[in-house]
Amino acid sequence: MEFKYKEMGTRIKVRRKELKIKQAELAETLEISNNHMSSIENGRQKPSLDTFIGICKCLNVTPDYLLLGTMHAYNIPQDILDKLRLCNQSDIELARDFIELLVKRNSAGNTQNGYMFP
Repeated sequence: MEFKYKEMGTRIKVRRKELKIKQAELAETLEISNNHMSSIENGRQKPSLDTFIGICKCLNVTPDYLLLGTMHAYNIPQDILDKLRLCNQSDIELARDFIELLVKRNSAGNTQNGYMFP
């Protein structure tokens, strides 16, 4: 089975754009050429291990996300984690309450057609 570098490159590019980081800025931070960064994002070149670790750190993503496209810590998508970091404590508590409601709604015996019943 061959690893899909193009898909990894696309994930790098999308995450970089989410963070509003220019390709040249990321390349400079990683101490690689802009052409090399472009080739990584387009799947034409493989990053070295050091470059790969640097990309993960700069983009605040886990290696499994870039390699496999899987979710982050505890299967929570990175964009949700990023947005929660922007919330104040009161909003985080509200989000926690909402998540608990979703868990109750999805627990066995409490749902019928996706709606919560007492």
